[in-house]
Formats: sequence, structure tokens, C-alpha cells
Amino acid sequence: MNLPTAKYKTATAFAGDKMLATGPVDSVITGVKKMIDDGEHNLILIFDDNDARPIEFDFRGSKDEVAARLPSINQNTDVSESLDADETPKGPGRPKLGVVAREVTLLPRHWEWLSSQPGGASVVIRKLVENARLANSSTDKVRSAQEAAYRFMSAMAGNQTGFEEATRALFAGDKQKFEENISAWPADLRRYSTKLARESFATS
Repeated sequence: MNLPTAKYKTATAFAGDKMLATGPVDSVITGVKKMIDDGEHNLILIFDDNDARPIEFDFRGSKDEVAARLPSINQNTDVSESLDADETPKGPGRPKLGVVAREVTLLPRHWEWLSSQPGGASVVIRKLVENARLANSSTDKVRSAQEAAYRFMSAMAGNQTGFEEATRALFAGDKQKFEENISAWPADLRRYSTKLARESFATS
């Protein structure tokens, strides 16, 4: 069977508290398919390693049919996932430069100020956004790690002893208490939760 050569993000598959596979999404998908065909009957959940969002996939059919569906898991980009149906970007923008046209709503005084700046409104807004993005990069990493870890923990470890305490420690940035409260969890849940939460404690 020849698998698609596209580069996929990484993911991790669980059945209950047991980690089944981890690595590139295509490898995880094909590995999970084999386990299902070999008789794995437990509910299998696959998590995106970047944000711990579940990855849904249709495992029906043969191995070749499953492999043929693999490219579809990359069709949803970060932009499309973050937009509501009525917020889909419209207009050509400058696609060759990665610039997408979107509607921005501002007060008249904001437009007046923007129009007086060198380069025009679009250039100024891009600079403001980029400066804010760079200034808040550390905070954004911490928040993203907290959200990813909490998302996984809520889905897989909500009934584990110490879950509430571990959650409070996660958002408080208390690495020691976090590790203490997940220490009795099944090994795979503990390791993956710790991996996802790592950036939450970058400044602790």
C-alpha cells in the first residue's frame, strides 16, 4: 500500500488510559486501522499533539480506502477552523504573499488616524498586529499549553484522583503541585498530560 507523501502534523491515539500510537498523523491513522482490524474494540480517541483537539477520521473500509482518505485531514487550515461560516474570507487579497482580505470594523476616529499614517491602513494594522504578537508570544505559548493540557485532561482524566487539584495547579503555573496531583494517574495519561503542559511552566 502506497501512502500519500504529504507532511502531516503529529498526533497521539488512546484507547482508555492506554496510548496506542504517537507520531505523524498518517502513521497513527494507519496504525489505529490495523489495531481495529486486529480486534481492538475499545473507543479510540486521536488527539492533535499541537492543541489536543480530537481528530475525527473515518476508519470504514479496507486499508487502501482508509489510506485514500488521509489527505483530507489536512484540508482544514488554522484559518478555516477559526472562522464561522459567515466569516469566510472574501475577495482576492494578495494570496501570493499570504495576505487575505478580511473586514475590519473600527470607529471613525480610528479610521481617521489610520488614514494619516504612512503606508495606509493595511500596513499600519499589520505592523500593530505583528508587534502585539511578538510582545505577547510567551504569554500566548503558556495559554495555549494550558488549554491543550486541560482539553486532554478533561477528555481522558476527568475521573482520575487529583484532577481538580491538577487543573488548578496547571492554570496557576505550579509545576510541583501539578506533578504531585497527577502522580497516581496511569502512566500514559500522566506522560501525555505532562508533555502538553510543559510550556505552562516555562516561567515557573
